Amino acid sequence: MGPEGKRLLNIIILGFGFMFMFTAFQTCGNIEQTVIKSFNSTEFHGSGYTSMAIIYGVFSASNLIAPSVVTLIGPQFSMFFSGLLYSGYIAMFIYPYTWTFYTASVLVGIGAAVLWTAQGNVLAINSSDRTIGRNSGIFWALLQFSLFFGNLYIYCAWHGHDHITDKDRRTVFISLTVISLVGCFLFFLIRKPEPPPSDTVKSLLGVTSALRSTVQACKMFTTREMLLLSVSIAYTGLELTFYSGVYGTSIGAMTRFGKDAKSLIGISGICIGVGEILGGGVFGLLNKSSRFGRNPVVLLGLIIHYLAFFLIFLNIANDAPLAPEAGTDLQAFITPSIGVALFCSFLLGLGDSCFNTQLLSIIGFTFRDNSAPAFAVFKFIQSIAAALAFFYSNYLLLQWQLLILVLLGFLGSTTFFMAEWAAEASRPQSDYDSI
Repeated sequence: MGPEGKRLLNIIILGFGFMFMFTAFQTCGNIEQTVIKSFNSTEFHGSGYTSMAIIYGVFSASNLIAPSVVTLIGPQFSMFFSGLLYSGYIAMFIYPYTWTFYTASVLVGIGAAVLWTAQGNVLAINSSDRTIGRNSGIFWALLQFSLFFGNLYIYCAWHGHDHITDKDRRTVFISLTVISLVGCFLFFLIRKPEPPPSDTVKSLLGVTSALRSTVQACKMFTTREMLLLSVSIAYTGLELTFYSGVYGTSIGAMTRFGKDAKSLIGISGICIGVGEILGGGVFGLLNKSSRFGRNPVVLLGLIIHYLAFFLIFLNIANDAPLAPEAGTDLQAFITPSIGVALFCSFLLGLGDSCFNTQLLSIIGFTFRDNSAPAFAVFKFIQSIAAALAFFYSNYLLLQWQLLILVLLGFLGSTTFFMAEWAAEASRPQSDYDSI
């Protein structure tokens, strides 16, 4: 196998490692609030929303130290040890205690920053200017497939259950822990690539470059372009919280969906994954073929999300995100429909892919000479917004959460249009067509 083939194999292994890890972790995040409600009357008194707020809050702050950690121990060991923290968080649900729950949340937040920094390094050193787009697409697609397998397992395991027993919980989380550990050990199959050609993307790391990137990120945050994009980025953080935690919990709380409501959480996650993968493929290709820029895709994403929010408002009871383990008997404005609920899951994933593909595209183009600090700022803003959203999800009824999404979605789209117009004005038409 030639050098190019070895680098491609490394990307595929990287993608499968993340697919296994996030099959476990995303499934855990999707069901944890529902699971917690099933034993919250015992000595355990934690909140899944609070846990995720802690994770994303610590994640955002830990981006400052992550490059140094990866420099010290290398990307391979960084991903492995970070993966162990993810696995430990999942395993905590086998025999949960409040103090271990929140301690694990802090550790996962630190591990997440190190994990994604190391992932970026491995992707960069195994790519050239010619292959970075292809390799990013391969990794992204494999990662999104994690939404299928874990949620399909949840549907099969919980089908017909109207209450999550201790046995059900332990069986699921033992399985998820094993799946996560498989992903951790896959990282050891990645081999150090031979030095790529002269157009190779340089390594993102190094002691000096890490410090320089931190300084550049702080300066970049105050630029006009990043300030405009920050509103859109924050919207994706809030939307991430909604589709990955709040909405699945709300579906599981709808007693009017019947005794299979809990298992519908898994089907909802699969529908989100279908939307993400379909949208990522279609709208990723539009970056190469559209002469109208990114604004139409973002506008389409906003319309898709508004349609989803409206149907959710009509279909899901207002108190569903905060309902106890027994669920809610309240009805919204129409007779609750499982089909409408799952269609909304698909729309949430599809709309999310519209925003994320275009944000990654415009940031990668606008800050192509300083992409590492630019994407660090992206992760920082998104994580802060997600942490805030998980925090207020403990207290706000569904209608108020949807209203926040509607308002920030409109404002974020408007500022994105302004950033795109500025980017279009500053580049020649030939450059634009090459994106």
